[in-house]
Amino acid sequence: MKKFFVIVLVAASIMVQAQIQTPAASSAAVVSSVVGLTDVKIEYSRPKAKGRKIFGEGADFLTPFGSIWRTGANNGTRITFSDEVKVEGNLVPKGTYLLFTWPGATEWTVSLYKDLEIGGNTANYDNAKEQVRFKVKSEKLAEKVETFTMAITDMADDNTSAKIQISWENTSVKFTVAVDYDAKVMAAITAGTKVNPANLMASARYFYDTKKDLKQALAWVNEYFATGKYENEFWNMNFKAQVQKALGDKVGAIATAQKSLDIAKKAPSDFGYVKLNEDLIKSLK
Repeated sequence: MKKFFVIVLVAASIMVQAQIQTPAASSAAVVSSVVGLTDVKIEYSRPKAKGRKIFGEGADFLTPFGSIWRTGANNGTRITFSDEVKVEGNLVPKGTYLLFTWPGATEWTVSLYKDLEIGGNTANYDNAKEQVRFKVKSEKLAEKVETFTMAITDMADDNTSAKIQISWENTSVKFTVAVDYDAKVMAAITAGTKVNPANLMASARYFYDTKKDLKQALAWVNEYFATGKYENEFWNMNFKAQVQKALGDKVGAIATAQKSLDIAKKAPSDFGYVKLNEDLIKSLK
């Protein structure tokens, strides 16, 4: 009897090891991006059209207008935010949510759902468990998208927002995710400039780029150079000249740019700063 059980266990082990893996009908996909300082990640499955009619009015369509859709296949689509964000103007706490949609002819309803346990089972959908629900316009695409696709796109120039795009068949829908990284950066500046002089320059550049207090930016730059360790950094000296120019100090900006130019000319590689300084001086005369 003992020998029989051993044979059964060995046979079972061989069967487990011999299992054949085949491609899923709807392949799994992950798309992620950093928006500002916030990680945004989408995990979803990608069904194919395969000649089917996807969005439209009536039962002939895979996803009829007005019907709830898990927005993908298998266990539905998950979207994760590492920080609090605003989705189409609605405050959404950091965390992971299921994405459900109700397609329409010209407008879709979209919801972020808090209960991850239901997966793609739309029959168990409970309105009370929605984090947020909103409407967005849909667009017709010139070219057909055979495989359901999600993307993080249209990143704002200042990195304060991006759009989540849903594309399938001849339809595209986008909704906006906005982030606020300023408070996080300001807290890091307060803590970081106390322990590392290099953070003074990073803080100054942030103030300059975001058009905050330029006088404070210049004070940090001066404090950075006052340490006496960075006097040959012609690239940072060029930045100081730019701040002085922005403050209206033409004389000071020319003097700083000239000093940066002189150092850059002696460097093994000037990384283009000889011309940058020459152009800056020319713009101030």
